[in-house]
Amino acid sequence: MTAPREYPTALGASSTEKITLLGHDLAEDVMGSVGFGELAFWLATQRRPTPGETRVFEAVLAALADHGFTPTAITTRLTYLSAPDSVQGALAAGLLGGGSRFLGVTEDCGRFLHERLPGELPVDDAGWDALALETVRRQREAKRFVPGLGHHVHKNGDPRTPRLLQIATEEGCYGPHLSLFAAIGRVHPQVLGRTLPLNGAGVCGAALADLGLPLELLRGFALLARTAGLIGQLAEELRHPVAGDIFLSVDLHNRSVDPDPYEPGGRRG
Repeated sequence: MTAPREYPTALGASSTEKITLLGHDLAEDVMGSVGFGELAFWLATQRRPTPGETRVFEAVLAALADHGFTPTAITTRLTYLSAPDSVQGALAAGLLGGGSRFLGVTEDCGRFLHERLPGELPVDDAGWDALALETVRRQREAKRFVPGLGHHVHKNGDPRTPRLLQIATEEGCYGPHLSLFAAIGRVHPQVLGRTLPLNGAGVCGAALADLGLPLELLRGFALLARTAGLIGQLAEELRHPVAGDIFLSVDLHNRSVDPDPYEPGGRRG
């Protein structure tokens, strides 16, 4: 008889008597002793973070949890209006909107910075500024944006950015990704001819990369944070609904126009 196949995991496992998680007794060692942010970090890396790493990581989660009536929040509220029997559907709908314009910048910026770090890192601000200047110039020549640079609301500076830089410095977690990101903030006006803010999603990506978290999962941490925010959006929707008004503002104010057939090649009817 063929022995059953085994699927090893260092994460959760259950027996008749207990549940283990990351090699620890879930009920006795984890519940009531490990905060959720710390646990999320631990699950992703399979190493327990230091208190300083936990503080930086949880600051990132707080920074990304909610930012008002963004498309993700509106989508969640409207989906709940349409299907109030499906909280999971409303949450999922909002999370699916995490892309290159909202939330996805966290991953895009972390990857961008990581790919541009040289084998031998600069030793002072002058060196980082030189690397940043080259980085921005290459993006400008390629007619590509620098991820994490600019914000549609916080045009004079995103308040999350200096605070996260401060926390990372205090906890000894200010690494090469944050160093390059901060340098980009200092030098980009020389290339672009204008000053743009370093946005919160970008600095979060740099901070997560400096914590050694998997680059492929950086967007996942942004979505983890936004899940809490979307639950808050739904809780407020229950008490003070606005989704119906949003829906009716479109439905009652549309106007009929002649068809505009699509034609290949960009030609319009």
